[in-house]
Amino acid sequence: MLNLPPSIKAYVSTDVTDMRRSITSLSIIVQEVLHQDPFSGHLFVFCSKRGDKIKILYWDRNGYCLWYKILERGIFRLPKVQSKVFMITPHELNLLLEGIDLTDKNRLRAVEFDTIK
Repeated sequence: MLNLPPSIKAYVSTDVTDMRRSITSLSIIVQEVLHQDPFSGHLFVFCSKRGDKIKILYWDRNGYCLWYKILERGIFRLPKVQSKVFMITPHELNLLLEGIDLTDKNRLRAVEFDTIK
C-alpha cells in the first residue's frame, strides 16, 4: 500500500505497455501520448498486455522513481474507458494495487509462499 497525500493524482494509461520500457521511454509516453507533465510529481500508471504487471512512474524532487508490481496470480482489472488516459484517486490506486477490481470492488485472494521457485 502506498501512503499518498490526497493532492497527488494518478493517471492511468489505457494503452498496453511493454514492460521492458524504462524510465526515459515511459516519461516520453507521459509527455507525448498522455499529454501530461512527467515532472509534475503525479503518478503515471502503466499496465502490461497480460494485465499481471504494473509500473508506476513519478518525479521525486531530484529524479525519477519507477515502482513495479507483478501479480503471482490474477490480473489488474482497469475500468474500460475511451480515452488514452484516465485519472484515479490515491485511494483507488491502492485498491487497484491490492488486486481489487475497480469496476466492482472484488478483491483477489492473497497469495502466500514459503520459498521462491
